[in-house]
Amino acid sequence: MNTSGLCFVGRFLTDSGIKCNATRNKNGKAQFLTGLDLSRACKHRNQEILPGSDLFLKEMERLGLFSGTKTSKSVNVSFRLPYYTHWGQSLLVCGSKPVLGSWDVKKGLLLSPVHQGEELIWCGSISVPSEFSGEYSYYLVDDKKSVLRREMGKKRQLVLPEGINGGEHVELHDLWQTGGDAIPFRSAFKDVIFRRTWGLNIESSPGIQDKLDKEVDAVLVHFKICCPNVEEETSVNSLPLPIELPTFVYVIGSTAKLGQWKVQDGLKLYYAGDSVWQADALMQKGNFSLETGAHRHLCIDSSKFPPRYIFLSDGMMREMPWRGAGVALPMFSVRSEADLGVGEFLDLKLLVDWAVRSGFHLVQLLPINDTSVNGMWWDSYPYSSLSVFALHPLYLRVEALSENLPETIKNEIQEAREQLDGKEVDYEATLATKLSIAKKVFEQEKDLILNSRSFQKYFSENEQWLKPYAAFCFLRDFFETSDHSQWGRFSCFTEKKLEKLVSKDSLHHDIIRFHYYIQFHLHAQLTEAAEYARNKGVILKGDLPIGVDRNSVDTWVYPNLFRMNTSTGAPPDYFDKNGQNWGFPTYNWEEMSKDNYAWWRARLTQMAKYFTAYRIDHILGFFRIWELPEHAMTGLIGKFRPSIPLSKEELEKEGIWDFDRLSLPYIRQEFVQEKFGASWTFIVSNFLNNYQKGRYEFKEDCDTEKKIASKLKMLAEKCMLLESEDKIRRDLFDLLKNIVLIRDPEDASKFYPRFNLEDTSSFQDLDDHSKNVLKRLYYDYYFHRQENLWRQNALKTLPALLDSSDMLACGEDLGLIPACVHPVMQELGLIGLRIQRMPSEPDQEFGIPSQYSYMTVCAPSCHDCSTLRAWWEEDEGRRCRYFKNVVGSDGIPPSQCVPEIAHFVLRQHVEAPSMWAIFPLQDLLALKEEYTTRPATEETINDPTNPKHYWRYRVHVTLESLMNDKELISSIKGLVCGSGRSHPSVEETDEQGNQETIVMSTGKHQAAKGQEKISIGKQLTGVPRQETYVL
Repeated sequence: MNTSGLCFVGRFLTDSGIKCNATRNKNGKAQFLTGLDLSRACKHRNQEILPGSDLFLKEMERLGLFSGTKTSKSVNVSFRLPYYTHWGQSLLVCGSKPVLGSWDVKKGLLLSPVHQGEELIWCGSISVPSEFSGEYSYYLVDDKKSVLRREMGKKRQLVLPEGINGGEHVELHDLWQTGGDAIPFRSAFKDVIFRRTWGLNIESSPGIQDKLDKEVDAVLVHFKICCPNVEEETSVNSLPLPIELPTFVYVIGSTAKLGQWKVQDGLKLYYAGDSVWQADALMQKGNFSLETGAHRHLCIDSSKFPPRYIFLSDGMMREMPWRGAGVALPMFSVRSEADLGVGEFLDLKLLVDWAVRSGFHLVQLLPINDTSVNGMWWDSYPYSSLSVFALHPLYLRVEALSENLPETIKNEIQEAREQLDGKEVDYEATLATKLSIAKKVFEQEKDLILNSRSFQKYFSENEQWLKPYAAFCFLRDFFETSDHSQWGRFSCFTEKKLEKLVSKDSLHHDIIRFHYYIQFHLHAQLTEAAEYARNKGVILKGDLPIGVDRNSVDTWVYPNLFRMNTSTGAPPDYFDKNGQNWGFPTYNWEEMSKDNYAWWRARLTQMAKYFTAYRIDHILGFFRIWELPEHAMTGLIGKFRPSIPLSKEELEKEGIWDFDRLSLPYIRQEFVQEKFGASWTFIVSNFLNNYQKGRYEFKEDCDTEKKIASKLKMLAEKCMLLESEDKIRRDLFDLLKNIVLIRDPEDASKFYPRFNLEDTSSFQDLDDHSKNVLKRLYYDYYFHRQENLWRQNALKTLPALLDSSDMLACGEDLGLIPACVHPVMQELGLIGLRIQRMPSEPDQEFGIPSQYSYMTVCAPSCHDCSTLRAWWEEDEGRRCRYFKNVVGSDGIPPSQCVPEIAHFVLRQHVEAPSMWAIFPLQDLLALKEEYTTRPATEETINDPTNPKHYWRYRVHVTLESLMNDKELISSIKGLVCGSGRSHPSVEETDEQGNQETIVMSTGKHQAAKGQEKISIGKQLTGVPRQETYVL
């Protein structure tokens, strides 16, 4: 047996000082000096059934795995994929051509398992014409060929070698593609981080078909690997003569064909586009293993029917995992010298500049869609979208509407800038001012802009959502309400009514056109900022809200996609012990699936015009959503949808039969007296009926939370309340929620256990048998019986989102996390979120950043909780425990979050294994005492316990000032650089005005022609270093 080893290597400039070469140990295995565990090997064993052997072919024929019609001109193509399955599962390959099912999985090629050493290899073959080409993917299926799991990422390409002869055998060696494998192909990396790589020139690999025809005993091996982080040709101009340093990727091994472990004599791979490098080599027949690192192997058997071609797809180049850092700030919180009372899209350019100087590769925003539903400050809530497509006029820079603004308008803008330059955002005044000024500019330039080619192009690409949006805004203002059920004949949307509303002949057409005009300029300004970020190597990360407002364009146009008699929220968790009620209608997923989630796909396509990454708000909602009745105001009495309820029969078998007792409010006279004291008789007479001695029920006109609130408001207006309205409402709500089971409003024979049912007096008054049964069923409902259902639901919905754009997707997976969530996110390549104060491990009070998994974003806080400073200062006991258990000090912690504490916490996070460390700007400002004079509580963005919270936080320092604060920038940059995270390059001007480029990229220089290259903390000797990376 001939044994040979191989490894992939690349030639790069690095600033790490590590020289990476391949050597062999005493066993002949490849050893790599990078410190990376990258070797992969498999020894040939005589007992194995090897692909291509006589025994293998006989087994394939016996199992009927050769499909297609075999003719003298056909080529036999066999598939080979290692994959461990459970009982009853199989692998299947399906593709674009009829022989592979034409993407109908039921008609795909079922593979058969073959044990090879410790691996389970799935194999199968087809016969195709020599000119065959197509796409294919692998699927995990059950006995009925129902899909249990599918590959993520791009479809695989099958193209036979040019000039291949009929009767030849081609073997495809593939590895299962997970969602993580697709991450380098997301726009965040492809178009931003690794944009130099994707700009490489495509090369042609020299053909060796003629040589194969002459060497009867040879096998053509096609090597292919994905290397996304390989830079384009670089140059060093610090030498007397500029030196071009091209980028190479090689395969080296122990055979002469692979250079006998010498890089300069190895097999050079050629760039084929899409970060793929490939090349062909002729290898002699015989039993041998090619070693490329841990568990990577290639075995070719010298049988009567060996393959003449092997296509070896070895997945990703395994370098040290890429890690980056970013800053998070709501758009409305940005403050600049040019803004008008609120952050504006064009301010993002300055924020990007600051991010680059600070070493950040990412800027994260909250949702930026129009939320103008109520016409008041309630609309500051960025997650309650009026339209999921329209941008918010709040972020418009009115000065940029025209290059020819009259002096009167310029003066008006300057006066408004001074008036609105407050500590916090004045939402109503700012929006009204901007729209007023914009209308004046519109009157002057409407025909010029709306007849321009750029607007016509924009309109044609966006009219499907733009026309309904403009019509909705007109009707909202005309009827003075966004509640479209109050719009008379316009309550029900039709295309015919829409066209009449937006007709050029209508008297209100200029109002319609004004909304077109505003959206066009918002699009232009955000596009300008987004393109600027891409060119600077900074990812712009958006936010995808879980819901839409009940009175929105989307519920008006697509009412069938929403369950309008329900409301969305979250069960009790870290954010709110009473649960949350967001007020959004839940989704009708069954209806959405009929057109393959077209509404979602259009929504993501629109986002991708501006963002290269996005956060999926409350990703748990794609597994199951906390659904509340529309009449609820709080978030406790809900149920998960979808979920498997408790049936009447199931409960009766357990001895539970008094369903009214368990599902109606359990109100005893002593409860009422205890809660309301002397005014208990007033409460009874106005809200309750006495239906048996000492027992009460709610009157029909106040048997829901909304009815109670409405009646209380009426009584308060008549000055009839003896206590505060808020206290009485809370106490009445408590009585209403004193139940054990929730009866399904659509099926009276189904029940759901009330969350935290053991806390209710209704439960406490039950007999022991009933208590034990209900406790057991409660834990089964919430923690066991739903897992498979929720997993299947997520695998239906989430791939539709991921496939509709090439943005990098991150999921906000905080709260009550089902066991199925993290495995599904890992499978789909979704990046999770880790907040130290909200550990996912139930036995921990504080998360341990050093133990976070790679596929996560880590952060010390987020917009839905207090800032790092406020968190540190609000609870003395917790502060002491953190200081002792995390900081490791037995001393007394400082009562204030001093810069040293902030530095410690931030360093923990940048040094974490997480792919991303993203910090709210408020937490970064805590590094400098100068910025901590503002009370920490004023820096909180949202209070989840308050459904009517005013989202108005503004940074108390301008971006221009932050750009000039070299001390803060140095502190932040030091943290990021010291952690080994990647950084964008920074262009700075020194005091003499000389331009220099400071390159801060981990592992590789990012050198640009005509610019000096300086490695932070290291000196170049004037001689370029040649480094070898080994895969």
